[in-house]
Amino acid sequence: MTTLSVLFQKIFLVYFLGGLVSLLTITNPVSKITLFLALAGDMDRAKRNEQARKACVYALVILTVSLFGGVLILETFGISYGALRIAGGMTVVIVGYRMLFQEPDTGAALPDAAHRDIAFFPLAMPGISGPGSIATVIGIATEIAELRSGSERAVAYAATVGSIVVTCIVIWLTLHSAQYVSRLIGQEGTNAATRMMGFLLICIGVQFVGSGIRSFMAGA
Repeated sequence: MTTLSVLFQKIFLVYFLGGLVSLLTITNPVSKITLFLALAGDMDRAKRNEQARKACVYALVILTVSLFGGVLILETFGISYGALRIAGGMTVVIVGYRMLFQEPDTGAALPDAAHRDIAFFPLAMPGISGPGSIATVIGIATEIAELRSGSERAVAYAATVGSIVVTCIVIWLTLHSAQYVSRLIGQEGTNAATRMMGFLLICIGVQFVGSGIRSFMAGA
């Protein structure tokens, strides 16, 4: 019981909360409202809810596969954990920079897809599980692979999967109530939330880069 308690406190909470904060920040559920309404605005309520649900399920599968398959892919191509963390961190920083300093995409230039299946593309990918979130998940996987014992890795994987599930649920709830939230916070509120998330993403990306540099130095 004591060992389980230590694993929960030191591993599960760290990876669950760390993964949840990172994924919620990089996916930025509020920023998906404008895109979702632009694509699904002409659909009836039942169709919009179906598309939102399917998109979150697709994103859950993509991110979970990235978590468990990312390390195998790295080993296959001979990519070190440090290189992945640095590259992933730079990707996250770029995404955060664009969110912080550039005008958010309103979706106005997107073609009318109200009567198409938009769940996988562009909602699930790259909307929810884009390069930044996939790089973040694989970066977490490289940290898990360096844990000392199998039990620690199992707990860390379970915690990270839990964070992915909760993230997708939060996004689903946001899309499910997209019209209400859009009216409630307005365009200015959406822009402010996007820029705040962008700043947090830059911080997370820098952390990944620093971790990658430490890995390189330790292996040198």
